Amino acid sequence: MRQRLKCSNVAEKSAPKCRGCAEPDENKPEIKSWTVQLSEMLPSDKAFEEVCGFRLDDLKSYEKFVALMYRSTNPASLGVARALFGLCMVIDIVEERGFSDIDLKWGDPMTCHFPLIHGMKPPRLPWTIALYTLMWLGAGGIMIGFSFKLACGCFLLPYWYFFILDKMNWNNHSYLYGVVAILFWGTGANKYFSLDAKSYKSGDNSVPLWNYFILKFQFFALYFLAGLKKSSKEWLDGYAMMNLSRHWVFDPFKVFLSTDQIDFLIVHWFAFLFDLTVGFWMLFDRTRLPAMVFCTSFHLMNSRLFHIGMFPYVCLATMPLFCHVDWPMKIKGWFVGRSKCDLQSNQVPDENQHKNQCYNRIGKSMEQSDNFISKEKKYFSGDAASKTETQSDAVETSDDERNQEDSNASKYQDDSMEESDHHNCFSKQEQKELNGKSTPVYPKYAHGRKKKLFRKLNVTKKQKTVVGLLLFHVFMQLFLPYSHFITKGYNNWVPGLYGYSWDMMVHSWDTILVVIKIHDNVHNEDHYLDPQAWVQGDRWSKHGDMVKQYAHCLKDNLMSERQKALKTGQQPRVADHWARLSNNLSIYIDVWCSLNGRFLQRVFNPKLDLLTAEWHPFQPVSYLMPLMTQFSSYRNKLDEIQRAVYSWSNYTDVLFVADYPGMELENYIDRDLSNVTLTVLEGQVIYTEDDWQQGVTISKGNHLEISPGKFHNVQTISFHPACLMYTFTNGTKQRLEREGRIEPPEKPKDVFPIFKEMRYKLNAWKRTLGHIADAFFYFAYDVPMLRRVQVN
Repeated sequence: MRQRLKCSNVAEKSAPKCRGCAEPDENKPEIKSWTVQLSEMLPSDKAFEEVCGFRLDDLKSYEKFVALMYRSTNPASLGVARALFGLCMVIDIVEERGFSDIDLKWGDPMTCHFPLIHGMKPPRLPWTIALYTLMWLGAGGIMIGFSFKLACGCFLLPYWYFFILDKMNWNNHSYLYGVVAILFWGTGANKYFSLDAKSYKSGDNSVPLWNYFILKFQFFALYFLAGLKKSSKEWLDGYAMMNLSRHWVFDPFKVFLSTDQIDFLIVHWFAFLFDLTVGFWMLFDRTRLPAMVFCTSFHLMNSRLFHIGMFPYVCLATMPLFCHVDWPMKIKGWFVGRSKCDLQSNQVPDENQHKNQCYNRIGKSMEQSDNFISKEKKYFSGDAASKTETQSDAVETSDDERNQEDSNASKYQDDSMEESDHHNCFSKQEQKELNGKSTPVYPKYAHGRKKKLFRKLNVTKKQKTVVGLLLFHVFMQLFLPYSHFITKGYNNWVPGLYGYSWDMMVHSWDTILVVIKIHDNVHNEDHYLDPQAWVQGDRWSKHGDMVKQYAHCLKDNLMSERQKALKTGQQPRVADHWARLSNNLSIYIDVWCSLNGRFLQRVFNPKLDLLTAEWHPFQPVSYLMPLMTQFSSYRNKLDEIQRAVYSWSNYTDVLFVADYPGMELENYIDRDLSNVTLTVLEGQVIYTEDDWQQGVTISKGNHLEISPGKFHNVQTISFHPACLMYTFTNGTKQRLEREGRIEPPEKPKDVFPIFKEMRYKLNAWKRTLGHIADAFFYFAYDVPMLRRVQVN
């Protein structure tokens, strides 16, 4: 037994010579545990560190991860990103936040808004302008880095207040701006390229690594989650963004691809692969440059394709966060180096004098290095620590300490290189000697077993708390886009509000008809209201929570108009009209939409009174009509039918409608239309007109010609939904062309459209300054404010 134990400890070289052990079988494969196999598959620690910038050992414990997140880092790239982001926000507040048209957006107290917290009311126009001005000044402070923390607060508080105040303005990039501003607020982004940077010159001007980590994660999540959302069948089948290839930005692709191929391959599949992978390519040095080229092209194309404000430019401004943190200093050093070379070529100083100046700079560098080493020794080996530490405490050096020391060393090396700058002072031999003299000596680790040279650095509770909050933010950003199973009251045919879902351009809505019927329960009368009354936009018509808010807002405005008419003594006809309206009202809203090329169908039940309908944020919308997904496969057939109808003439068109059993569709055919035909594709319906006493039953595959200029009613009587098709001819356009009448010519296009856009932006800034002046005179001198009124 002793002999076998002894043989088992013999080195591999002598193992075959030992008689006590069996001869190894060379043909038998070596069996390795799964942990060994996994470790062999993973890259080495050195290779992993070169690629990722940190060691795997930094993730083995929470303390090591906190130490990694607090590793000192150059703030240069962060400062430039902060300045560019602030510039984008200064422009965005004027344009997309609506400062230039604030009187139209927030000036009318009758306008219906859709706050997240029901019951919130916007402030009066002068106070709204004051809050916008505060937000604008805060964005300017972020841009120039002046009183950075205060500027972030001045920007963020009004921004999120107005964001919560109206859900109809929500979109993914508006939500992104608010989140990124919060993240910048907690960083040291004002330590470089800012007015505040002067106050940090005498102290520590580095930032923790988490400043970069959390911002890079936010934009990585932007791309990656958008790619995950595009992995749905709706997007990959090419139904989300149809006919986008008609835009001029896709003209280079039309050389070798058709428009349908561009829509399918470039718009849908390339965008899916781009969003899903570009965040990974931006993280690594070898793939970063081509990824940034594609990313730049992608965002510039989006800026021309969609009206999304500063979103493409914010993404462009924050792309350098993925680069090396010192890239601005390298660019600055390159320009400074060129200027020094030009100076040296024009003014050749005395050789001895030039070398003396270089020796002085080198001596200063060596003095800084000695001070650094003495400070490090003093810090790590204090009197209290030397008395209490024993020999057993000198265990293996932790990698987080080595990271800290390496970062400090690299920091002082960079400083010394900047201070010395003696590359062109001497010959190569003299430079070599000087480099050997002036290179600072930093702590080295012993070969073999690593010995602990310094006392271990402990992370503080504050640092652990901050990193914990960062990880919570990471979790929430990954969870919120898929949290719609909780907030069911905000779902419609697609999950969630269009804000934090990152489902950008995934759903294409086509709203054809919105009917608002107000029923007076006392006088048993029906009144129909313009769907654009007291509202800006039509996003409310697709969300159950907002359509209920709109119904209550309509009733409040109607009652307000009624009271106003009775008190002010308007004309008798107008006063009688409003006085006849009772307080007992019911409001029914019928919305017809098509989602991603499907049949037109109802969004809400038109038979339910929205004033009394139940709604809860955590319960499904009770008055929402389900999406007819059973007819999704019809879209290919609908496309074929549409192409066939378009081939009849230049004036023919087609409309596809689906309705649930028991529902009635009331429609009016304009007199300008001719050759109107109703065809039943699925189900069975009864067709009647106003002057008919009995209807006509139309079954699947049959059709009926319809007379224009009349109301007609289509009732679904089958047990499953009915699918209808209207085909018609635009008679007015056809008649004008037949008679040879020339339509009004189109306005000539600008030779340089960018000049028109610049004029529009300049006028917006003028209006913004005018609003600020009006609010100032109102508060200072009580001068009445004038506002514009939007006329439909």
